[in-house]
Amino acid sequence: MALRKIVYIEDEMLRKKSRKVERFDERLHTLLDDMAETMYKNNGCGLAAPQVAVLKRVVVMDVGDGLIEMVNPEIVSREGAVDGVEGCISIPGRQGYVVRPQKVVVRAQDRNGAPIEITGEDWLARCICHETDHLDGQLYVDIMHEEVFDTETEEEES
Repeated sequence: MALRKIVYIEDEMLRKKSRKVERFDERLHTLLDDMAETMYKNNGCGLAAPQVAVLKRVVVMDVGDGLIEMVNPEIVSREGAVDGVEGCISIPGRQGYVVRPQKVVVRAQDRNGAPIEITGEDWLARCICHETDHLDGQLYVDIMHEEVFDTETEEEES
C-alpha cells in the first residue's frame, strides 16, 4: 500500500466524469488499498478516485463501522432530506451546509466484481452521496446553501 497525492479544488481533475471500471484486477485492488490508506491518513470518512487523480468510478468510505469499498456505485433509491455540515479532503479548511437524503440504497460491485447493495442512513447516506458526486465531477461546494465559518478563530484574529 502507498499514500496517494490528494487533488485539491483548483485542479480540473475534480470536475471530470469518471469512467466505469471494466477490469477487476490487481491494479484495481492496489488502487482500493492505496485509497483506503490515503483516506485514513488524511482523517477522512470517504475518498473517491478522482481525489487521487484517477478517473475511475471507485470509492472507499469508513463512517465508523469499518471500510466500505464500492466500484461503479449507482444510487438507486433516495428517501427523506436532512441538512448537515460537510467538508472534503480536497477542500481543506472549508465546510458548508448541504441537504442530502436521510436514506439511500446504492448498487455497486466489490473489488472482485461481485454485485453488492448497501443501504445507508444518516451519516453513511451523506457520505455515499458526497463520494458518488465526486465521480460525476460535482463538489459539495456546488450544492451547499451556506458556508460554515469558524467564528471562534475569526474573533481571536480581530
